[in-house]
This record gives sequence, structure tokens and C-alpha cells, in this order.
Amino acid sequence: MPADSIDIEEVIKNSQFITRIRYVATVEEAKAFIKQLNQSYSDATHHCWAYIVGNPQSTTLIGCSDDGEPSGTAGKPMLNVLQHADIGDIIAVCTRFYGGTKLGTGGLARAYGGGVKLALESLKVKEKIDYQSVSLNLDYAQLKDCQHLLKDYQIENLQLDYQTNINITFDIACEQLEEFKSALKNKFKGQIEWNTTH
Repeated sequence: MPADSIDIEEVIKNSQFITRIRYVATVEEAKAFIKQLNQSYSDATHHCWAYIVGNPQSTTLIGCSDDGEPSGTAGKPMLNVLQHADIGDIIAVCTRFYGGTKLGTGGLARAYGGGVKLALESLKVKEKIDYQSVSLNLDYAQLKDCQHLLKDYQIENLQLDYQTNINITFDIACEQLEEFKSALKNKFKGQIEWNTTH
């Protein structure tokens, strides 16, 4: 996912193209950003866009628009570049101020796709990790072994609640959950009380 925002400006045959890349976590955020640009730059000729929300490998939450440019000359080339970059939770909007010279369909596709490619070259990205909440009940004798085991996994928000037993809650990286469950089962020979996971 994008770690920052990028704005790239190019002038191609007197038309000004401004490509903006932003992080978006939802389709609603993507649409809100497009709407905001439409309002802020209402004098622009076109606001063409493409977004990928979620995991770029498996997402169905993608969208693109030519916003009045000839069909397939803007949104599709922009989306194509984003998909090849393998980055999720991202939107690219290219604002065009028409300069009087027509670019033709090939020229438009190169301008819009090229703007996104150029912006991505200077974009910093970071990995997004999805977490799942886990809750366990342990005997006091099991705590040390369990804590030792947890060191091998990506864990956030670890909390211990000392009662008759110890209730331990934490968030674990989703991709590690099954591996952790089986490691825990092996370690304690299945003698762990799982609470419901959210």
C-alpha cells in the first residue's frame, strides 16, 4: 500500500496532466477523493481514475473511469499500470487540462498510463498486514511456554488477565494464524482452551 502521497505534473502537447496517487482503505474513500478533486478542480477537462482496494492479488474491488475521454484510453491503462505494480489500497487520479491539441487514442493511453507509471517510480510503499484477534485461557504453568512461542509470530496488542487461569488476548497476522494454532496444539498436546476469535 502507498506509504505517502504523490503528485506528478506533465505537459504533453500543451495539455497539462496532473497524476495524484493516494492511499485508500475503502471504495468510499476512493470515491470521496475523486469527488473532492472534481469539486476543487471543476475547470479541468477530465478527472480519469483507477483504484485497487484490498489485496492486489485477490481483490475484486477495482474500478476505473475514462471520465469522458474516448473509451479505454485513460482508466484502463491507468488500472493496468496499478495492477502490474502489485500495490493494493491505492487510487490514481489523473486530472487533464486540455491544451488544444488532440493526442489520439494511443497518445492518450500513453499519457494516462505513463503518468501513473511516473508517479509510482517515486512512491514509497509499505506492507499491509491483516490481523485476527485471538483469546486463550492458560494454566499458570503454560504461560512461559506460550510467551516463548509467541516470539516467533507477528503479534500486536498482547494483554494478560490473571484470574484463576490466565486469559491471554492478542492480534496475530492472519497468514500466521493456522500455523500458530498447530504449533500451540503440538506444544500443549491440545490442552489449550480457545475462546471465540473475532
